[in-house]
This record gives sequence, C-alpha cells and structure tokens, in this order.
Amino acid sequence: MLAGGPRDYMPRVASGESWASSENVRAAMRGNRSTDTRPELALRSLLHARGLRYRLRERPVIGLRRTPDILFGPARLAVFVDGCFWHGCPAHSNLPNAHREYWTAKIGRNQERDRETDAILAANGWKVVRAWEHDDPKDIAEMIVAVVIERRQEHR
Repeated sequence: MLAGGPRDYMPRVASGESWASSENVRAAMRGNRSTDTRPELALRSLLHARGLRYRLRERPVIGLRRTPDILFGPARLAVFVDGCFWHGCPAHSNLPNAHREYWTAKIGRNQERDRETDAILAANGWKVVRAWEHDDPKDIAEMIVAVVIERRQEHR
C-alpha cells in the first residue's frame, strides 16, 4: 500500500492543470459515471418490466456510507453492478501503463472495500448480489427476480 493518501503518488501539477497522461485519458476519466451507467440502466429496465420496484442511492445500514446500485428493502437485497476496470474484473480488467502503481493500489482498495461492504451487509441481514458490467442483464435480472421472491417469502 502506498504511504499517505492516493494523491501522494500522483504527479504534482500546477493549479488548473490536469494530472492525466493525455487529453484523451482526461476526457475518458471525466466521462466515467458512478451512477446510472448503461449496465445499471439495462438491468433496472428489465427488473421494472418484471414488476419489481426498488430504491436507488439509499443506504441499507445506518452509518454505512456505501450505497448499492439497486436496493430491495423488504427483501433485504442489495445489488451492485461493478465496472470491470474499477473493481478489477479477472476477465476484463486492464491496467493503464501510466501510473500503474497508483491504479494497482486504487483497484486493490476498491476490492477490499467491496469485501468489507459485503460482510457488513451480511452481518446486518442483507443478501448481496454483485454483477459485472459485462454480464448479460437478462441473466442477472432473472437471478434477482428469483432471489427477491425467495427473500420476500422468508421475511413475511
């Protein structure tokens, strides 16, 4: 792990300058969304069409500053749609050559936080479903529908 914060590794730049290795990289990084990504929207659309209603950007556990992408409160189900780059997908993660040490540490911290989040939610009675952005949304939706039905029956 790097000493200090994540910015300690990043090159120092004058105010107003970009730390990105190129304008293309800067544009790509600025275009990254943290919510309402295409995979999330596709999954939500399918779930809604199946008659499921859910919540967005809501904390399932008081004091936990992490929010699932999709939350089914009565079923106590938290769904995360993880990006291949940001969460280190074993099949598709491809680290950039520039600032490789920084990105390796960053993605490692993301994975560690994911595991911690899963454990906290499980300890509080929540089931966690994690899908990769490349997973077929139809398959994930079918699995979620089955889990929601099962968990709703358990919590009656």
